[in-house]
Amino acid sequence: MYGTMEEEEYEFQDVDLPDEPYFCSQAEFNGKSDSLFFNDGVRRIDYILVYEDEDKKDFDKRHTFQRRKRRREYFEASLMKMGIELEATQSVINDKLLFVKVHMPWDVLCTYAEVLHIKLPIEPNDLSSRPSPWRCLSCITKHFYPDEQLIMKETEFFTAPFDKDRLEYFHVRDKDLFFTAAMRSRMAYYILSRAPYEIRGNTKKFGITKLLDSGVYKAAYPLHDSRFNVKSEEEGSTSERYLLYREWAHPKSFYKMQPLNLIRKYYGEKIGIYFAWLGFYTIMLALAAVVGLVCFIYGYKTQDASTWSKEVCDPAIGGQIMMCPQCDRECIYWRLNSTCEASKKLCIFDNFGTLVFAVFMSIWVTLFLECWKRYQAELEYMWDTVEFLEQDEPPRPEYEAKCTHERKNPVTGVKEKVPYTACGRCLRVSVGIGTVFFWILLILASIVAIIVYRLAAFFAFSAKLRAQDLKELEPLKEYVTPQMATAVTASLISFVVIMILNILYERVAIWITDFELPRTKTDYENSLTLKMFLFQFVNYYSSCFYIAFVKGKVVGFPGHPVYLLGKYRNEECDPGGCLIELTTQL
Repeated sequence: MYGTMEEEEYEFQDVDLPDEPYFCSQAEFNGKSDSLFFNDGVRRIDYILVYEDEDKKDFDKRHTFQRRKRRREYFEASLMKMGIELEATQSVINDKLLFVKVHMPWDVLCTYAEVLHIKLPIEPNDLSSRPSPWRCLSCITKHFYPDEQLIMKETEFFTAPFDKDRLEYFHVRDKDLFFTAAMRSRMAYYILSRAPYEIRGNTKKFGITKLLDSGVYKAAYPLHDSRFNVKSEEEGSTSERYLLYREWAHPKSFYKMQPLNLIRKYYGEKIGIYFAWLGFYTIMLALAAVVGLVCFIYGYKTQDASTWSKEVCDPAIGGQIMMCPQCDRECIYWRLNSTCEASKKLCIFDNFGTLVFAVFMSIWVTLFLECWKRYQAELEYMWDTVEFLEQDEPPRPEYEAKCTHERKNPVTGVKEKVPYTACGRCLRVSVGIGTVFFWILLILASIVAIIVYRLAAFFAFSAKLRAQDLKELEPLKEYVTPQMATAVTASLISFVVIMILNILYERVAIWITDFELPRTKTDYENSLTLKMFLFQFVNYYSSCFYIAFVKGKVVGFPGHPVYLLGKYRNEECDPGGCLIELTTQL
């Protein structure tokens, strides 16, 4: 069967495999601009391979170039042996670049559609659809949807996993249009990622990703069907990219609903479901933003009427209350009304509206999750992805390459090859879990370091900002308090640390997931997502968690303060609380 690796021991070099192929407009092949076909005008281009002509390179690197050339020739011969048709064209812009056009004939498409269990139409859907509840307002709502004359509603079909032996049961009106561009690109990439390019003894090297990594090819990508802003005039081109730009991506269409069916058809279900989620999330956030804006305006309008801020600012009340020093040596006693402006600003975020907004958001989160589940189920039914089974998903080529150990399948009882033993599997998982926890502990250590900085910085700012001879800050003295200066600088440092750790950990997480060697692409993405979620949740929100629930809770009482590490006096919140600092950190 096509796409199945032989049971040999392979040498494999791990590379960073992109989730989605890179798309590029076609403008340099043969003499015809925007052509999607071979020079004969019949065979459609499914993929493009780009390499540089080594014969025009320096002589001192000729040995390396010859090795690359041998690998490329073997790889292309392997593709042709698998039924792929190729055609090379020199670039009209750079004479050193050569483009290899890849075409999958009908028989090859049918074979790999069956291998990948792609669902295809068998007959039109004759079930009556539920009428829209907003049909009475269609004269108004139609302006918020893509133009139906440009993006016409497609016929719905009953579908089934493709079976080459039952081709007569499928709804094949045009062989060139039966498989969508997304399906053809997916099948082409599946073949390219498994075609061998070198064999040495019992070692078989394969895959376009390793050839890209080693410089044999400069790029590999499928083509768009047209330029994004110009409709293709070529016969047989649907110009779906142009339609998506005009009715979806263009700034003037910002108010329109997304053409999800066309996005799904052009880019595939994975990209389609992402933009469906993004659109649904944006609409739900707009509702939350309106409520949040109302609560913010309420707090801004009532900041001067707040009983708490009026008592703090009143010279007869707040002016008569002396507060204890907030550090041991340089800090002095201070009056409560010195925080008058800060208390007013605090009332913008800490008022009755904040309580209402918190209750609203707790309800909003639940409604968002449940409504999205309902909407997702509707899309899965419409796009016919409900019965997708993970066991039907083909193994990753990286997994197949390492299959050197035999074991008996506990379900079928058939002997099969796996890349590791049970002990090896435990070792790989243990290394992954241990690495994730190490990085989480590293985050917590950075939080402790920032807390120590807060304590030391507050001491320094208290000594500077409380000084009586500080004339240059006199206009801003009511706003630039030691608490605010410490909060802003600590937030900036925390931001830098968060971004650095995030960049480093992303690479580590990919390396760990590659080391674990998941069987399918779905397993790989789930494992990587879990690692990234655990890390980013702790990395992004640990400092906010500290300010909201820890800071100011264990400070002791006058005369008996609590010290961190036996040296630094534990920091306190502003007299009005830590909400302003939490807002700054967010």
